[in-house]
Amino acid sequence: MSAPSTSAAPFLTTWFGILDSDDADRILDLISDDFSFSILFSTGGDTGTDFHGGRAALEGYLAQRTVGVRTHHLLTASTVGLDELYLGEVRRSGTPEATFVASARLDDQGRVRRLLIGRSPAVLFT
Repeated sequence: MSAPSTSAAPFLTTWFGILDSDDADRILDLISDDFSFSILFSTGGDTGTDFHGGRAALEGYLAQRTVGVRTHHLLTASTVGLDELYLGEVRRSGTPEATFVASARLDDQGRVRRLLIGRSPAVLFT
């Protein structure tokens, strides 16, 4: 199996690359004025956390993250118009920990208006 094409979802590929960097706050430069998001985050079992809101909530989400622990890896992606879909894997020290799916709707300037991400360790695609 060949490596997935990063050109299939260029915005989300950039987003997760920045998120995995030492300067993840740079993603705040990529959001529109009317940005809203939800990240449904499960670590397993029957519980999960829904981080959601606008810019202030995203700043809160970024502040609570542990930098350098997890990395995001593309499995497959697609783009239709201003919408991108991204199936990925979260790895901890190179070991698969969870699968996630992300969807983004961009504005005419290429910034993200809507972002929905779901993450679960219950199903791994690799």
